[in-house]
Amino acid sequence: MRSIEYHRSEIEHMRRQIGRQQKEILELQRGGVPTASAEALLERMQAKVDSLVEERNRLE
Repeated sequence: MRSIEYHRSEIEHMRRQIGRQQKEILELQRGGVPTASAEALLERMQAKVDSLVEERNRLE
């Protein structure tokens, strides 16, 4: 089982990635570029963060 510190750092890292991804999606949308695949990736990333948060909470 991974440590609580691992979960905390991974959650923080992924949240930063999600923030960057959201900004990129907005830029693409403003440029008229389809963003469905990027939005799907964002949803998968958020689901992973949610899973890590649940695991972290169990460890606390």
